[in-house]
Amino acid sequence: MKRLSVEEFQQAEKLPLVVVLDNVRSMHNVGSVLRTADAFRVEEVVLCGITGSPPHPEIHKTALGAEDSVNWRHCSSTLEAVEALKAEGVEVLSVEQAEGSSMLPSFHAQRGKRYAIVLGNEVKGVEQQVIDASAGCLEIPQLGTKHSMNVSVTAGIVIYHFALDLILS
Repeated sequence: MKRLSVEEFQQAEKLPLVVVLDNVRSMHNVGSVLRTADAFRVEEVVLCGITGSPPHPEIHKTALGAEDSVNWRHCSSTLEAVEALKAEGVEVLSVEQAEGSSMLPSFHAQRGKRYAIVLGNEVKGVEQQVIDASAGCLEIPQLGTKHSMNVSVTAGIVIYHFALDLILS
């Protein structure tokens, strides 16, 4: 299957994307996001606020070892993490249903740029101050009766969209 070892993964070229989790409560969601980040060789995952961090058995249950391959760090404040990323020249986009948001299919990442996506709490979404500090919001079109998706599912859709634009096409 040509799987990379953890050492090979860490040396491999990464998708220029940082995933920021803003106060995500579920350890299973954290693990799932780490596993998806591994699948697409995401640059880094930043776990903010109350978001749990490895090592944790519930994270490992869904990450299946991705917590060892993916670069991750914890930051006490999502806003601080976003401001630090912006200072590095990273374009930060919140994934949220908000006035003026761009629908994901109409957004196209530019090669040569680094991006960060902020994914919010399972109930409250992305903090308003973080949305305000972002360059904009991305929204996934939804056609059913619900107006939200699980944060780890959202992460997979958005990460895949960036991978299509930046490395797979």
